[in-house]
Amino acid sequence: MDFAHDDRTTDLLARARAFIDDRVIPAETVLDEQLAATPGVWSFRPVVDELRAAARGDGLWNLFLPGERGAGLTNQQYAPIAEATGWSPRLAPVAFNCAAPDTGNAELLAHFGTPDQQAEWLDPLLDARVRSAFCMTEPDVASSDATNIGTRIRRDGDAYVVTGRKWWSTGAMSPDARLLIVMGKTDPDAPRHAQQSMVLVPRDTPGVEIVRPLTVFGYDDRDHGGHAEIVFHDARVPAANLLGGEGEGFAMAQARLGPGRIHHCMRALGMAERALSLVRERARTRTAFGRTLAEQGVVREWVAEARIELESLRLLVLKTAWLMDTVGNRRAMTEIQSIKIAVPRAVQRILDRAIQVFGAAGLGPDQPLAELFAGARALRIADGPDEVHLNALGKAEFAR
Repeated sequence: MDFAHDDRTTDLLARARAFIDDRVIPAETVLDEQLAATPGVWSFRPVVDELRAAARGDGLWNLFLPGERGAGLTNQQYAPIAEATGWSPRLAPVAFNCAAPDTGNAELLAHFGTPDQQAEWLDPLLDARVRSAFCMTEPDVASSDATNIGTRIRRDGDAYVVTGRKWWSTGAMSPDARLLIVMGKTDPDAPRHAQQSMVLVPRDTPGVEIVRPLTVFGYDDRDHGGHAEIVFHDARVPAANLLGGEGEGFAMAQARLGPGRIHHCMRALGMAERALSLVRERARTRTAFGRTLAEQGVVREWVAEARIELESLRLLVLKTAWLMDTVGNRRAMTEIQSIKIAVPRAVQRILDRAIQVFGAAGLGPDQPLAELFAGARALRIADGPDEVHLNALGKAEFAR
């Protein structure tokens, strides 16, 4: 394993960091002002459109997607760039057109979509003309076991009819999310992992009801299109909207979530690095009991432990990326599960201590720490809760 950056990664990373430092982080206050001035609006604000145009002009576009349709980067090449975007998770990923759930949906369409489906949906996604949502999680079942999902996708002549209730469909509050990729059961009597399929449901399909937005610790993520609860009342789409084949939905979901998990983990490391930089600045300038916080033993220990965890976990994530590139996602599953467990836990702990260093200021809107903490905590549930991955990892270990 050689984790040294090649020339292309070095160049892209330097340009990405400069763009984030010079353009993205200063734009966070502008975004806050535009959000405050336009309550109830779920589309991207003008500052996002400006950043996207600038990033695209700088060649910082679709970096997540391998192959000729994207930037052609490997997972290992993209990993440090994804970490850099974690310094501003609200703005940097969307500026580079590398934000979930569009990234995972684009990967699904690139791998499993027909040429017609790719022309209708993938090309507009990569061109930022539309957005999308992924509808898998349901409120009425334990969705940590995706075989539990109850939404029905029933074949009716030359159409599929979708009936069911979804929630935490990220981005779906935005009217720009023109495409909903819906996972449901086409054959409840088939083997357990062959019951599910995916269909492409345009947002304006009759029978699609966007019920309400959902918040994460009070944050509505309006800057990303929010999270929606959606009900499908016998929504009818053409049979040609089936993604892949019937019964392949579960396997496709796993294929989608693998790269998504490593992207989340790298961005989370960037979130922690930004928090640590804020702690260093705060601790050097804040005095308590006759000494700066940087001279207090407990703060030094927190910072030291954070550095050890970040360096260790970054190496594990890079190993995971290298394995995904060299032996494939399936054979890298142990490492994918490991980082999905370890990184959000560590980042949550680092952010918690950063908030402690800032005191009351860490809880409010003047610092990004509270929102970063909410995001890190959500990652311990998103794409599978810790306990599911721990169980699978333990099972694999006993199978050795």
